[in-house]
Amino acid sequence: MNRFPLRPLALAIALGLPGLASAQTAPAAAPDAQKHDPTQLPAVTVSATADKQGLSKAYAGGQVARGGRAGILGTKDNLDTPFSITAYTNDLIQDRQAKSVAEVLQNDPGVRAARGFGNFQEAYFIRGFILNSDDVAYNGLYSLLPRQYIASELFERVEVLRGASAFLMGASPGGSGIGGNISLLPKRAPVEPLTRVTVNAGSGGAGGAAIDVARRFGPDKATGVRFNAAYRDGGTAVDDEKAKTSVVSLGVDWRSRDVRLSADLGWQDNQLKQTRPSVTVNGLTAMPALPDTKTNFAQPWTYSNERDTFGTLRGEWDLNDAVTAWAAYGARRSKEQNRLAGVTLSDAATGAGSYYRFDNGRKDSVDTGEVGLRGKLRTGAIGHEWVVSASVFSLDTKNGYAMDFLNTQPTNLYAPVYGALPAFSGSVYAGNSVDDPRLNTRTRNRSIAIGDTLSLLDDSLLVTLGLRHQKLKVDSIAATVSFLGTVTPGGAVTTYDQSKTSPVAGVVYKLSKQLTVYGNYIEGLNKGDSLAAQNGQPARDLAPYASKQKEVGLKYDGGRLGFGAAFFSTDKPRAVLAQGTAQGEDRHRGVELTAFGQASPDVKVLGGLTWLDAKQHDTGVAATEGKRTLGIPRVQANVGAEWEVRAVQGLAVDARVVHTGKAFADSANTLRVPAWTRLDAGARYVFEVQGTLLTLRARIDNLTNRKYWASAGGYPDQSYLVLGQPRSFNLSLAADF
Repeated sequence: MNRFPLRPLALAIALGLPGLASAQTAPAAAPDAQKHDPTQLPAVTVSATADKQGLSKAYAGGQVARGGRAGILGTKDNLDTPFSITAYTNDLIQDRQAKSVAEVLQNDPGVRAARGFGNFQEAYFIRGFILNSDDVAYNGLYSLLPRQYIASELFERVEVLRGASAFLMGASPGGSGIGGNISLLPKRAPVEPLTRVTVNAGSGGAGGAAIDVARRFGPDKATGVRFNAAYRDGGTAVDDEKAKTSVVSLGVDWRSRDVRLSADLGWQDNQLKQTRPSVTVNGLTAMPALPDTKTNFAQPWTYSNERDTFGTLRGEWDLNDAVTAWAAYGARRSKEQNRLAGVTLSDAATGAGSYYRFDNGRKDSVDTGEVGLRGKLRTGAIGHEWVVSASVFSLDTKNGYAMDFLNTQPTNLYAPVYGALPAFSGSVYAGNSVDDPRLNTRTRNRSIAIGDTLSLLDDSLLVTLGLRHQKLKVDSIAATVSFLGTVTPGGAVTTYDQSKTSPVAGVVYKLSKQLTVYGNYIEGLNKGDSLAAQNGQPARDLAPYASKQKEVGLKYDGGRLGFGAAFFSTDKPRAVLAQGTAQGEDRHRGVELTAFGQASPDVKVLGGLTWLDAKQHDTGVAATEGKRTLGIPRVQANVGAEWEVRAVQGLAVDARVVHTGKAFADSANTLRVPAWTRLDAGARYVFEVQGTLLTLRARIDNLTNRKYWASAGGYPDQSYLVLGQPRSFNLSLAADF
């Protein structure tokens, strides 16, 4: 068996081009530092946006930044914003060998990864509310990156904005993001030349190679170019799973005294074969026992392929010393095709269940943009940082599907039954064509926003006020459907067209230079339901659902160590209808505690705890009234530490404990998902060979091979249990030339 399945081209790149390098290692050290002290990897100054404010500086330890982007308010220091933001740096991404957004967020105590609607799309629970990967932002704009998997070579940082954000970022086009947003920042050329190559290997015979090259040009280094490419192929720690990813990105930026421009272009091809699916337990009265961690109950003919091309343009112009104008544009063109067969259990004791064939084809066309003005002024003793902006978003989705749910095949959770690809039966439910998807959704959103942060009492009191008016318009185009010998013509259009104004009010009071107290009121926004004519009432659209968040907290910056504490409450309307009106809500209340920085010169820490009370109210169903929200645990905790071993020059070891409390796999709370705790460990060794800086990294996730259900949910009232990954090993070697 080929244990390192690299294509010849990838091997040639990795081994034969010494002037190239990978994005999966720490930033390059300056030449002098590399020559004199190979154990140190000093951070390189990088500007990851075409933003006058630039990238927030790394905090002590280099794992998180001092602040992050607060939507249209721009990049803010942690102590100066009334919102909870954590920005994970590229140092952390590389040192933990994270390959995707979900793997980066394994370090966040407030986020847990899940899956989307029956497929392999990454989804994220933030404060107990789902955020679909469609609604992740890139360079300040929504929905530009691949939907199902985003390779880590494509971004410099992962920023988590906890809480509702309709004013800050606008309503997410996919209708998620009530509990928070994730923003990814593209890579930029650092001040010092960067040339790096990485090769890696892992469980299941996986292997890969990557290159990362960056240069700045001109007498004042005004022009920067950064190129990344990576290829990964092979198996995983799960039996018979295969994954292949190819990714290329190019980032260019240019700066003058008053103007800053940037352009980013990316391409990703992600192919999955026989990936272990989620498990549906709807209708059961007991939870199934956990199967072996390596067991794969996927059918051998299942796959999921996605190919994306995307890019952004961004620019700023300083109109004068106090006012800056900006504009941004982004686009994505995507094609997906998959053949799925999720497992539905019918007997929890024996593991007996069934599957059916589900084919799907999809094409997306996204165009989005934003313009704005940001400035500063004073009125007497009061300072102002004001902003106005306007944004547009356009998405055309073409879809075709074929679900043969009346033609089920037997299988078993513990002893999977594998079969040949079943032909579609005469009872298949098909919409449009899988091979030639047709337009079925057209989204057109627009918004305008205005905000001001007032500085009072010698800048010890900051008050943020703002409004965003949003127009949400979605055309749903009926598919041509065939089912049980009957064909229903498509083409009928149902339009949702409603508007809503979302406010924000935030306060920061600086008790000292190290300690601040803050509070905010901010809303989230989702499209409402479209109601058909009934009970003598005409068809109509319900107003957008506005969630309401209230939050208070403390932030402490001790220079080397930082802490945060937040108490929040968010009420989200449910799509439960009674006599033609929406009723019910999900109410999430919680406490978040975070810690980061350096506990000593040799020890870095990163972690925290989230306690969450997430319940359903006014559901109209006695069995679910007042019950916990499906899939949401009461307690989540992460504790991570890294120790630099002084006795062995260049060696550092790390460990991370991830704990998730019990949850429920059904809205009636009859199926309890057990709590779980996982241990991950890694090591990094930096050394020099003939003037070349080398970094060797090794990592074992789920060190004790713990069996657990990693998540439940991902779609309203659907269990979608995802089995946790088995013990997994990764090894990489990076060379800086």
